Amino acid sequence: MSTDLSKEFNSIQNPKHYTENRQYEPVKVIEDWDLDYHMGSALKYISRAGRKRSLIEDLQKAIFYLERRISIETERKW
Repeated sequence: MSTDLSKEFNSIQNPKHYTENRQYEPVKVIEDWDLDYHMGSALKYISRAGRKRSLIEDLQKAIFYLERRISIETERKW
């Protein structure tokens, strides 16, 4: 897994709010850790918190996805 983020920023393949001044791009971490949709989305919003939009909004989105994952796991156990 390459960690070279020195390439030019673009909004599709190398978005600045995820990669600027970062060693690891969130999508690569999500893939490497084999995170599901909900946990990957939470990681994505935590990693960009305050860098694209509001810090609070991004953290609320992360919580939303984590709570949905918890709900799914809770239902599976019953």
